[in-house]
Amino acid sequence: MRKTGWAMSSGIGPAGVKEIHQSDSGPVPQQHHDEAAMPGERPIRARAVKAGLRIAVALCLVTTLVHVVLVFLHVAPSNPVSMRYSAQVNGWVFPLFEQNWRLFAPDPDSFNRKILVRTAHTDSKGSVQVTPWFDLAAVDHSAVDHNVFPSHTSQNLLRRAWTSYVETHGGSDTARSERAVMLQTYLRNIAADRVAAHNDGGTFDFVQLRVVTLPVAAPGTTAGNRPPAPTEDRLLPWWKVTSNGK
Repeated sequence: MRKTGWAMSSGIGPAGVKEIHQSDSGPVPQQHHDEAAMPGERPIRARAVKAGLRIAVALCLVTTLVHVVLVFLHVAPSNPVSMRYSAQVNGWVFPLFEQNWRLFAPDPDSFNRKILVRTAHTDSKGSVQVTPWFDLAAVDHSAVDHNVFPSHTSQNLLRRAWTSYVETHGGSDTARSERAVMLQTYLRNIAADRVAAHNDGGTFDFVQLRVVTLPVAAPGTTAGNRPPAPTEDRLLPWWKVTSNGK
């Protein structure tokens, strides 16, 4: 009986070991079979992603390099290269990437300017209706006064548009260069957009600007004194706009 028991136990042992080996090695061939169902798909996707990333990085580097070179030519002293490619440089820099040295050498305005606008509209009977003057600068000043974090638009948009207009036009209102035309359109659109927002959808066909330049009052000037006389009162011509004010 001991011999038979030993034989039975020894017979069960190898069978159990054989089953364990089969269960351990069974899933492995199935996994290799699944991976072999789509040969080369993952390497192709990986190569496509890597190629796309390389192209995107190359485009970013080229754009950055071109931007740096054009801005450098804009701020650098006049030279044969900047003079030859001035049209391309100005077309890239203005109006979004304009550069100046005012951060290091600020030149604050020594005058107070009132930038006024009025509109004209021709009704169905053919008569022209002209609105009273509307002070655009006063709206910006009210948005800046007593504001801890005033908007950059309220501080500089209208003011810089006017100073750039004067730089390109001088005392004349005739545009004699492409940049002068661009800045004239820029100033006109600012005025038209603000009037359209103020009129709550009112239509107009023409806009006209009037800029009154006043000297800054001396320190200690009392409010009861007569206001200083304007140093310049410039009336710009009527500019045509579409019916929606743009």
